[in-house]
Amino acid sequence: MAAYLEERRSRSAVWSWRLGSFSTVLFIVSGLGHRYALLETVPFLWVLGIVAVLAAFGLMFAAFAFPSVWNDGDIGGRDMTGGALLSVLVLLPFLLTGYRAYAYPELNDVSTDLDDPPALTVALKTRTPAMNPVVPPSPAQARLQTQSYPEVTGRRYELPLDRTLGAVEAVLSNTNWKLYGPFRQKDNPDEVRIEALAFTTFLAFPADVAIRLMDEGDTTYVDMRSASRFGRHDLGDNAARVRQFLNDLDAEIADETGEKPLPDAE
Repeated sequence: MAAYLEERRSRSAVWSWRLGSFSTVLFIVSGLGHRYALLETVPFLWVLGIVAVLAAFGLMFAAFAFPSVWNDGDIGGRDMTGGALLSVLVLLPFLLTGYRAYAYPELNDVSTDLDDPPALTVALKTRTPAMNPVVPPSPAQARLQTQSYPEVTGRRYELPLDRTLGAVEAVLSNTNWKLYGPFRQKDNPDEVRIEALAFTTFLAFPADVAIRLMDEGDTTYVDMRSASRFGRHDLGDNAARVRQFLNDLDAEIADETGEKPLPDAE
C-alpha cells in the first residue's frame, strides 16, 4: 500500500499575507479619506498607528514562516513573500518619518520674524482644542530655529507694496492652498497680510500660513510664517514650505521686473 505525505500549509505565511494586504488597503483608504477630508486628522493618526502595528506583525509572521517554508517544504512561499513585501512597503513611510524626526529639529511653527511673527488670526478662530495652540515661539524654540534654519529669513524688494502684493498673489495662484485675504490693517495701513491653509504633500496634514507685507516707502518687506495644526514635530515641513514659497517669489519678481531681493533682507 502506497503511503502519501500530506503537504502542510504554513499558517504563519497565510497570516503574513493577510496582515500585509489588509494593512496596505487600510493605509491607502485612510490616506485617501484624510486627503479628501472624509477622515479627520486625530482619528487618522490612530488609524496610522493600527496600520503600523498590523504591518509589523505581517513582517514578523513572514519571518516565522521562512524556516518551515525553506527547510521543511511547507506550502506558503508566495503568501510569505507577498506578505513581507507589502508589510515592508507599508512600513517605509513610518521609517522615513522616524528618520526625519531624528534629522530635523523639533519645531512645529517656523517664521521669518521670530520677534514679531506674522499673526495667524484665521487659525486663532478655527483651531480646535485638539490642535496645537497658536503662540509665539519660546526663546529656546527661537534659538533652535535660528541654529537649524539660518536661511529662513524675510525678503526686502525694491518695489512698491502693490506690485509686491501682485507677485505674492501670482505665486499663491500656483498652490493648492485655501486662501484668506488680503487683509489691510486698520491701525497700520502700511501692512497687508494674507493667510492660508496649506497641506503636506503625501498625507495632507494641515498647516496655517501667514504672509505679511510691510510698506517701507521705496521698498517692501515680506515675512512668512507656517505652523502645523497637529504634532510637536513638523519633520522639516514648515521650513521647507517657507523656503520654497520665498524662492518662488524671488523668481516671480525677477521674471517680471528683473529685481532681486536686497542683500540687507534680514
